[in-house]
Amino acid sequence: MSNPNQLKFTPDVFGYPLLFVMVLWIVFWVETRFGFNFNSYGVYPRELKGLRGILFSPFIHGSLEHLFNNSVPLFVLSSGLFYFYRNIRWKVLIFGLLLTGIATWCIGRSSLHIGASGVVYMLAAFLFFKGIFSKQFQLTALALVVAFLYGGMLWYVFPGIPEISWEGHLSGFFVGLIFAFFYKENPIQNKKFDWEREDFIPENDPFIKQFDEDGNFIELPKVLLEEISEESSTEQIVTNTSQRVRIVYSFKNESEEKPE
Repeated sequence: MSNPNQLKFTPDVFGYPLLFVMVLWIVFWVETRFGFNFNSYGVYPRELKGLRGILFSPFIHGSLEHLFNNSVPLFVLSSGLFYFYRNIRWKVLIFGLLLTGIATWCIGRSSLHIGASGVVYMLAAFLFFKGIFSKQFQLTALALVVAFLYGGMLWYVFPGIPEISWEGHLSGFFVGLIFAFFYKENPIQNKKFDWEREDFIPENDPFIKQFDEDGNFIELPKVLLEEISEESSTEQIVTNTSQRVRIVYSFKNESEEKPE
């Protein structure tokens, strides 16, 4: 059975994030193609009807620009989650989505909050802080990449542009931070060589068998050497036979060269 903590590329690393993003685009296409408006299914804070937005709001976007701005980071960050944290990826994604929506419902302004940006902030915060806390070089490198690519998003967790749901961004940021603290175990299994394992027996290792106690190569048995020598000689003869060269000599009479 394969270890879920072991880093190994599988099609679902990109498959599920791509499917998630495709659903967002399909919903937007249905809205524009058939004239629907799903904005009313967004999160409306502190109203019972607004609770349905906890599930539906990440899939609803107000414009093509809004959808595109969320699609790229959502795919990149969720792919990182699915590759490096595959043993907890569904927990982080599903519960993170729900908790981000609940927090937005609690602290948001009395307005409709739509879009997957809260999930994006949740993933970015989780990948960054979890990578820093893990003290593993792969995850720390991932955290630095996230900070380099999406560090500028931090400014949008504060009030500023009225059209932007900074409450959703702030909710996702803190949910990701909490998840980074909650899942303390290191998800990556450090690769071990055969001789580093506890069940390693040096006497049974085929490579070590080639050396004696002083570290010198053990000579092969004489019978085996003779067999190898015979095989190489036979092969050489066959090779030489198959590569024969025909040489033609032409003799010229010296008397023919003397003038009469």
